[in-house]
Amino acid sequence: MQIVVSRGEPLAEEARELPAATYNLAHSLLARGRGVAFVPIRSMQFLAILDPEEMVFVDHLRKDLAVIAWQRFRPQARGALDAPVPYHAAYYREDGAALMRRLQPELSKALAALAAKAHEGGAGRILTFARPAPGR
Repeated sequence: MQIVVSRGEPLAEEARELPAATYNLAHSLLARGRGVAFVPIRSMQFLAILDPEEMVFVDHLRKDLAVIAWQRFRPQARGALDAPVPYHAAYYREDGAALMRRLQPELSKALAALAAKAHEGGAGRILTFARPAPGR
C-alpha cells in the first residue's frame, strides 16, 4: 500500500513522552513488517503510519494530509526499558493538541489489538515427526 502524505509547517509543537509499552509494541509491529506499519485507530477514524523514524497520523477523510506527527524519539534517554520514551509532537491542524488527549491512549489500544490478532490461535504447537525404524 502506498499513501503520500503532505504536511506544511507545524502550527504548534511540544515535547511529550510515550509510555514504554506503546513504544515497544509499535517497534515490535515494525520489526514484523517491511519497515512501515499501518495502524487503524477506528475509535477516532484515524490511520497511524509508523516507520522507524516517526509516527504520522491522518484523518480518514483526508489521508493525504498529516494531522499530527510524532518525531525525534529518544529511547536512549530513558534509564530502563519500562520508562517512557521522550519524543516531539508536531501539530498540523488547529485541534492537534486537543486530539492528543485521546490519540496516545487510543493508539495503545489499536496496537494491542493488532498484536492480539498476530497471536490468534493461541500458543504454538509442537509437531512430532514419525521417524522410520532403524533398518527400514
